Amino acid sequence: MAERSEEVKLLGMWASPFSRRVEIALTLKGVPYEFSEQDIANKSPLLLQSNPVHKMIPVLLHNGKPISESLVILEYIDETWQNNPILPQDPYDRAIARFWARFVDEQLMEKELVGKDFLGGESLGFVDIVATLVAFWLMRTEEVVGVKVVPVEMFPEIHRWVKNLLDIDVIKKCIPPEDEHLNYIRARMDSLKLKSV
Repeated sequence: MAERSEEVKLLGMWASPFSRRVEIALTLKGVPYEFSEQDIANKSPLLLQSNPVHKMIPVLLHNGKPISESLVILEYIDETWQNNPILPQDPYDRAIARFWARFVDEQLMEKELVGKDFLGGESLGFVDIVATLVAFWLMRTEEVVGVKVVPVEMFPEIHRWVKNLLDIDVIKKCIPPEDEHLNYIRARMDSLKLKSV
C-alpha cells in the first residue's frame, strides 16, 4: 500500500511507448508524479544510477527506490495504488493478462479482439496499456515510412480497438501529440539512415 507522503518520479522520454505505458497507468490511478525527460543519447547520472543494468528508460522512482522495465513498473503501480485496478483480481485471470502483455510486446493477434472493446474485456486494463505500442507508435511509424503493417482491411478489430482507446481521456492525455511525434519519428528515421551510410 502506498504511503501518505510520497515522491513519485518517472524517468522517461516523451516519445517512448514504454514511458507512455507508465504514464497511462499513473494517470489512470490518479497518482501525482514528476516526469523527468531523459536524453537517451546522453544518459543522465540519475538514469545510470537508477538503472545500472540496462541503463534504459523508463524508471519509476517511488520514494527514491528505482523500479525499471515497463511491465514490472505497471505491476508495481497496480499493487501499490489499489484504486482503478489494471490487473484482474482473480489469480488465473491475472496470469492470463500477464501472458498477453508479454505476448503483445512481441506481437498482437487480431482474433484476440473479436467481440471485445478492449484486450482485457469491457474496460481498459493491463494488456491494453502495454499494447499502446501497436496502437500509436507502430501506426504512426507506418505513416512516416509509407508502408502499412497493420492495414485496416486485414486488421479491422485492431483499428476498432484503437478507436476505443482514443475515446478514453487518460489515453488522449498520455499519448504524444501526433504532429510532434511524427516529426520525432521522421528525425529518428533520418538519423538511422545516416548511421547506416
